[in-house]
Amino acid sequence: MREERFFVVYTTIGEKEEARKIAYHLLRKRLIACANIFPIDSLYWWQGKIEKGREFGLFLKTKGSRYKALEKEVKKVHPYKIPCILAFEIKKGEKNYLHWIKSEVI
Repeated sequence: MREERFFVVYTTIGEKEEARKIAYHLLRKRLIACANIFPIDSLYWWQGKIEKGREFGLFLKTKGSRYKALEKEVKKVHPYKIPCILAFEIKKGEKNYLHWIKSEVI
């Protein structure tokens, strides 16, 4: 049997309350074990020009077997036309913390 993989999934959103709603939604669905929300200043290309804005980033901790369901759910509830959804595999981590993620994500 293959060993479980773990990921930190990163996304951004315009309002802190929207970030909280998404985090609680994903927690209730047991797609993540934890969400971290933090303010960011974003600079990006959009429709041919450089834009800037205040956003909130989310780090979402999950296991690899649930990534596709997590991505699908974020797309469903996210207000952006093209949401940032990036998954970073955790290559090393404290074993008890990884075990906790594994036990909380169903």
